[in-house]
This record gives sequence, C-alpha cells and structure tokens, in this order.
Amino acid sequence: MDVGERVKKVGIREVAKHAGVSIGAVSRILNNRDADKFPEATRDRVHVAAHELGYRPNMLARGLRTSRTHTVGLVTDMIATTPYASGIAAAAQEVAQENGVLLFLVNTGGSGTIETNAVDALLAQQVDGFIFATMSYREVDVPERLPTDTVLVNCVPRSGHYRVVVPDDYGGAHTAMRYLVEAGHRRIAFVDTDEKDPDPLASQLRFAGYRDVLHEAGIPFDENLVVEGRSDSFGGRAAVDRLLTLPAQTRPTAVFCFNDRMAAGAYIAARRHGMQVPADLSIVGYDDQALIAAEIDPGLTTVALPHHAMGRLAMKMLLGIDEPHEESLMKLECPLIVRESVRPLTQP
Repeated sequence: MDVGERVKKVGIREVAKHAGVSIGAVSRILNNRDADKFPEATRDRVHVAAHELGYRPNMLARGLRTSRTHTVGLVTDMIATTPYASGIAAAAQEVAQENGVLLFLVNTGGSGTIETNAVDALLAQQVDGFIFATMSYREVDVPERLPTDTVLVNCVPRSGHYRVVVPDDYGGAHTAMRYLVEAGHRRIAFVDTDEKDPDPLASQLRFAGYRDVLHEAGIPFDENLVVEGRSDSFGGRAAVDRLLTLPAQTRPTAVFCFNDRMAAGAYIAARRHGMQVPADLSIVGYDDQALIAAEIDPGLTTVALPHHAMGRLAMKMLLGIDEPHEESLMKLECPLIVRESVRPLTQP
C-alpha cells in the first residue's frame, strides 16, 4: 500500500457530510460559537463524526483553546541520541524558540512504558501540542492518548488520521539510480538491509526506486545483484564480498547501498578484492551520515535524508506557521550529494 493511502485529508466539509449537517453548523459547534443553539443530538453527531474521521482543528493557529501554555512535547524513540537523525529535534527546537514556545523533549529509547508515561506527564502539563518522531522510517502504533492533531515525523500510523512528515525515500532512490544509469552503469547491485523488524518501509521504498529505474532504462532485473546484510559496515562488507565473487561478466560495476554504513563496508570489500573505488567499482550510499559520507576516501556519493527540514516543517505545521495548505502527508525531497565515489563508464 502506498504511504499516501494511510494518511487521509479530513476537513470540515467531510465532517459535515458525515454528520449530515451544514458546514456552518460544524464550524459553530466545533468552535463552540453559539453551539448551545443546536439540539444536543446534532452536537453529539458532529463530535462523533469529527472523532471517527480523525478531524484535526488547528488549535494553535485558530485559538480554539481559551488558554495556552506555550509548550509543546516532542516524543521520540532514539532520535535525540542518533547523530544523523538528531537534526529533527534540533530543528523543531529552533522553530519553537523563534516563536516563544518551550519544547519538552522526551527520548524513550523505544520503551513503550516510558512512551506512555511521557505522554501522560506532558498531558498533565497541558502542553499545546505534540510531535511524535522515530529514528527509522516505519509504521507505528501511535500512543493511545496522543491528540489527533499530533504531527508524526519519519513514521506513518497503522491506524488513525494524523498529519505526517516523511522523507521521499522512493524519490531519493530513484534519483541515485538515475545518476548511476546516466553514468553508463548497467550492472548495478542493490545492497539491502536484512534488519526489517518491525517494519521495512525504507527498505521497500528504496528497493522500489532501484527496480523502477532499471525498468525505465530497459535494464533486465538480475536477482543475483540484490543482496542483504546487517545495516552496518560489517554487513555491507559481507554482502559486497558475495557480489565480487561473481563471475567477471556478471559482477556489478556499481553498488547502491541501503545506507552509508553499508557503503563504508563496500569500500573495504572492494579493497580486499584488489579493486579501487571508483576506478573498479562505483558506490552510492544513503543518509549522508556525518563522519562517514564526507570523511571516507574517496568521498561517498549519497542521498541525504532531510532531517532538519522535517523537524522545522513539523513544528511549523503544529504551530500553524507558514502552512500553505492542509495536506496530511508531506514527503520531503531526499537530494543526491555528489562526491567522488562514482566513475562514468565509457562502455556498458
């Protein structure tokens, strides 16, 4: 299922249709403007419809609350302690500070108990809103007590309707593969992660981008060029080692790795086989991870994840700042960062 199918846009018009009343009635009832002039049954129908559809009034932008604490809660699993993903929290903090809002950051370490306790504690503090973020791009069970106007970052809900900010992983993979194909490569391997629990969303989307570009370029798909390994340097080295033991005529000339750590392992595997990067093997990573992509020799061409942009946009959506529309799903571009790890081929 496409990610977009899991997140639906619900507005006041949809609530009115579902409840069988006018748009004006919904507005007045939900905004508590002369709501008592409507029969109790009508008010109940509107509130039930809003709940069932997951309608989210922009409480911060529209001032639906009579009092505000000017505080926001950011609940994460491991983002705050992950170098290449900490940009989400830092960017959210920037926007909060720019707008006089205090950000409460809770790093749960992936513990459901800590997560539940954190949400309860923040609700007790009457925070004005929530951002819920994860380190890996995946499906999540949103904590039960999180309000429906919560903004999710780097994850999509298994159920319910929320505003979501995610990276365009398919588009990033598609861009990387087009770059390799345009450089003349035809035997391109995909080094995927085998760590797909609990949810392989990023893996699925990046593989889809890989395979679609092959199809668009008229390059036959070769299952022997798709290998898996642990999503670290050791796993990348072991996976690429298997690729480089293939017969010369079927061996890849380029490798597209699930992440930069696996790409670093690919460098090691190439050198152990007496090959140079990019003279004998071109390599592209994913993440643009600090201390790896730009520091490795030669510099790694990779796809950047827009963590900083996701954090800023999520906070702006929550606060109702510079929001051009009310789309529920925002996919942010993952740009290609070109360095020195890809060599154009004169022959396929």
